[in-house]
Amino acid sequence: MQTAYSCAGKPLDLSHPVVMGILNITPDSFYDGGHYPSISDQLARVEKMLEEGASIIDIGAISSRPGAEPVDEEVETKRVLPVLTAIGKYFPEAIVSVDTFRSAVARKAIENGAGMINDIYGGRYDSEMIRTVQSAGIPYIIMHMQGDPENMQVSPHYKNIVEEITSFFQEQISKFQAGSSQIILDPGFGFGKTTENNFQLLHEFQTFKNIGFPLMAGLSRKSMINSVIQTKPSEALNGTTVLNTIALMKGADILRVHDVKEAVQAIALVSSISSLKAGAKGEKEYYPE
Repeated sequence: MQTAYSCAGKPLDLSHPVVMGILNITPDSFYDGGHYPSISDQLARVEKMLEEGASIIDIGAISSRPGAEPVDEEVETKRVLPVLTAIGKYFPEAIVSVDTFRSAVARKAIENGAGMINDIYGGRYDSEMIRTVQSAGIPYIIMHMQGDPENMQVSPHYKNIVEEITSFFQEQISKFQAGSSQIILDPGFGFGKTTENNFQLLHEFQTFKNIGFPLMAGLSRKSMINSVIQTKPSEALNGTTVLNTIALMKGADILRVHDVKEAVQAIALVSSISSLKAGAKGEKEYYPE
């Protein structure tokens, strides 16, 4: 599996798990929408996440919560570029990902320092996206989503969810030129999935390692936690940490989170177990037999 990635010239080592910290600059995200309205607020958030150990900062300018209203390209661009430029000025060593499904926004973001693109449609929305990121030579996160944010939670249905998502990943990967891709896979917890679907994905998460690319788990404060333990997103940190721990033990390479410090701690603890098992077997292992 590829572990050495180059994010606009900045190295990213995925031979061990890392944390992606979420910077939502939207007014309507499900957990922290509107919390960071100004550039100074956004930079303070970035500084805190970097200090706590985030390896990647992921900027989101469009809410993808269920039922979210669409945002046009101009608004998205006006939200993304100022903070992206500011991060480049004040935190020049930071690896910055931009959460977008539009190739035009991706191109402008890359021109202004983005080192990674995180696409909730995985290239399904914009046929130019894969060509754009491949030309730029930066990592691309292919996420699976059934439907669109407006309708994804209206009766999602699968015959075999793991097989269907695997087929989707393979189809999208095939669109890259062989040997020149920097791909990361995300099965898309909460995106067009029932609670049962989400836990099935987590249970079989390690299956996706067979595709041959690093895996990202985005579980932070999501409804799959709240629906089981009857919490609100603001109360779901403990549940998030539990599921992040399970994801790590099943092979997650990136944890995408709102709470960086706790995710870094989870990685340290799980890695302590993994190092003992690797020493006994002579190989790296993140999940139990």
